[in-house]
Amino acid sequence: MNKKELLVLYGKRYKTMTKELLERAGLDALIPKKDTLIGIKPNLLGQVLAEEGGTTHPEVVAGLIEYLQEHGFTKLILLEGSWVGDRTGEAVHFCGFDRLCEQYGVPFFDMQKEPGVETDCGGMMLNLCRKALEVEYLINVPVLKGHCQTRITCALKNMKGLIPNSEKRRFHRMGLHNPIGHLSAGLHQDFILTDSICGDLTFEDGGNPVEQNRLIAALDPVLMDAYGCFLLGIPLESVPYIATAAKLGIGSCDLAHAVIRTWREKEDMEKVSYPEQSGPDLMAVPEAEGYRHVMKLAEKAEEVDSCSACYGYLIPALKMLEEDGLLDALQEKICIGQGYRGRCKNLGVGNCTREFVHTVGGCPPTETQMYEFLKEYLEAGMAVSEKQTEYEEH
Repeated sequence: MNKKELLVLYGKRYKTMTKELLERAGLDALIPKKDTLIGIKPNLLGQVLAEEGGTTHPEVVAGLIEYLQEHGFTKLILLEGSWVGDRTGEAVHFCGFDRLCEQYGVPFFDMQKEPGVETDCGGMMLNLCRKALEVEYLINVPVLKGHCQTRITCALKNMKGLIPNSEKRRFHRMGLHNPIGHLSAGLHQDFILTDSICGDLTFEDGGNPVEQNRLIAALDPVLMDAYGCFLLGIPLESVPYIATAAKLGIGSCDLAHAVIRTWREKEDMEKVSYPEQSGPDLMAVPEAEGYRHVMKLAEKAEEVDSCSACYGYLIPALKMLEEDGLLDALQEKICIGQGYRGRCKNLGVGNCTREFVHTVGGCPPTETQMYEFLKEYLEAGMAVSEKQTEYEEH
């Protein structure tokens, strides 16, 4: 396998599929030596089951570990740090990765507890987790899914789990795209095994899984993300960090010259030429209806440098208000994000808006807390309005 190739396997037996795909890719021959320290980086953003489209399937990681151990690689570790607001250990247990690690004798390292090291990442100094820098061969196992702030998350953005929480917050203050583009210049991805089984195509936290039953292998994270954009119908130019990574020499987003090989389980590999046009327009893709809905809900928020978890919890809270028939009563923007620290406005969510007249605390508050706070706020406002109307009528 070379950096211009993408290997795509379809099927439903996820562990055996994984091993078959890795055999096709010849992963064992790509790893320098048997005693190489191999790091496996799944996506465990929080307490979300893989079936909900938000986290890596444990069966895929099990297949990867079995493949490596059967080929004589014994120095394996898993490493991940959940998003700000969730504890990695809780996500590991909820998603079954603690039991997986115990079964295969592979230690897990929580990046939320790991010290950071200032590292030059293509001309940008970023704080990276020390243990991640010690890994000699990094295998990235992202989920291909949508994202409410960056539109897509896959290989490049999944590396964000290998930086301390304080740095994750700084990424949001920096606008996300530029630091994400630079991140893989400091954290080299050696092999990408993408879980495209049932990712939520609209939202990183899951909840609207779309069954695709697909695994993708790549050596180039930029090419992987460019292909992910094509599969989701998202124009490349709408995800700036992919172009940033390409300019830094991390990889290529030139899909026109990529070789994409697809097959189904136990069937012969078939070479597929890539069509010489950009991906379909987002609004023409059936799954994009969910994304349009997310964007409609997001119009109710005024976001400045918000963390993914906080913003991610606000969207479903707004959806619940919509289901209650209350969303139209919200006539003002809900402020959210680090940009509101120390400021005083009317309505906000999260600790960053603690100086506001009406706010709910938490870093972040859960979607239920946001929903209940906003519902109470709206119902109180509606009651006042009704009384005012009654007074005017009399």
